[in-house]
Amino acid sequence: MTARAGGTTPLPVPGFTAAGLACGIKKPGRGSDLMLIASETPAAVAGVFTTNVVQAAPVTLTRRVVAGGLCRAVVANSGNANACTGPQGMEDARRTADLAARALGVPPETVAVCSTGVIGQPLPMDRIGPALPKAAAALAADGWADAAEAIRTTDTCAKHHSGTVNADGRVLTVTGIAKGSGMIHPDLATMLAFLVTDAPVAPGDLQSLLAEAAEATFNRITVDGDTSTNDCVLLLAGGRAGGPPFGPGRPGWDGFADLVRGVCDALARAIVVDGEGATKLVTVTVRGLATDAEALRVARQVATSSLVKTALFGADPNWGRLLAAAGQAGVAFDPDQAAVTIGDAPLVRHGAHLGTEAEAAAAKVMTTREFPILLELGAGRGAATVRTCDLSYDYVRINADYRS
Repeated sequence: MTARAGGTTPLPVPGFTAAGLACGIKKPGRGSDLMLIASETPAAVAGVFTTNVVQAAPVTLTRRVVAGGLCRAVVANSGNANACTGPQGMEDARRTADLAARALGVPPETVAVCSTGVIGQPLPMDRIGPALPKAAAALAADGWADAAEAIRTTDTCAKHHSGTVNADGRVLTVTGIAKGSGMIHPDLATMLAFLVTDAPVAPGDLQSLLAEAAEATFNRITVDGDTSTNDCVLLLAGGRAGGPPFGPGRPGWDGFADLVRGVCDALARAIVVDGEGATKLVTVTVRGLATDAEALRVARQVATSSLVKTALFGADPNWGRLLAAAGQAGVAFDPDQAAVTIGDAPLVRHGAHLGTEAEAAAAKVMTTREFPILLELGAGRGAATVRTCDLSYDYVRINADYRS
């Protein structure tokens, strides 16, 4: 793939510390599995969550923290999803928050809890409980790489990204970490993402900003069409940059909002690049439909199609699969007006194949590790882009052996 690295070096964010360590949730030799983020003061918090009807206990608990508007800490574990675990699952999520709160000296209702891993197994609280004071003791301003490492499951690398912006005379920092490799599909996926900033922002404005950023980034990726039970993206704003709060229409807001979207976009891209078994990163763009919503519906259908994704793996410019997938989306268009371009190679115009030389050129593009596919389906102004990856033999191997 084009990028197996974790992203930019994570920058410290004034007012926040992070840590990651191993407490024995994962099998021996599989790395760290407990993450802790702490804010020195009550931080404004925003969150977006999975839309799956089946939701894990920590999602329910963390929704309540976000509804309260303030957060002092985030605890996340990998290796166990604490999903489909009944009343015990909720009790374990609450106990995790209580133990973290005690270790940090903060109110338990301000502690968010997230989990990722195998579904249907109870959390090993006998390991998590003693590890939380150790995690609190390990908190450091430069602990973000360790924190990102601790939330990995099938990820081949830790994912983190940072950026700064000068907004209305104040230098603001945003640092984010994420995990995700399989069960990736809108709305959200088997992914966790945690972003922090020193900007002063009210919870309501922060929520609107995160929802908009997630819709344009995390909800524009797919690996396998499956949405998980545990997905959660949190954004905490501690306000250490000082000054009056940022908000829509205020000086500096647009630059700050662009920075948040940029960090989200970098993390979302890293998830697709690291898709389970993936060898290619492909952007599918659809243009020419009546609305952006229609274009997005078609782009998602194409990007999720197993037949399209296996053709991507085999570098097969099977344009028939692309148009057939587009036609399944329930959006009206005239196939006789359709055009398909792969990379810089036109393959179909006015619904007709351009011949063997065009196909050979498209096939050559598809041997590269990253390329775009453009479907032009009419003369409308609607357009949308979705990132996807190919479907390889290794995807089946990874998921066939996931619980063993």
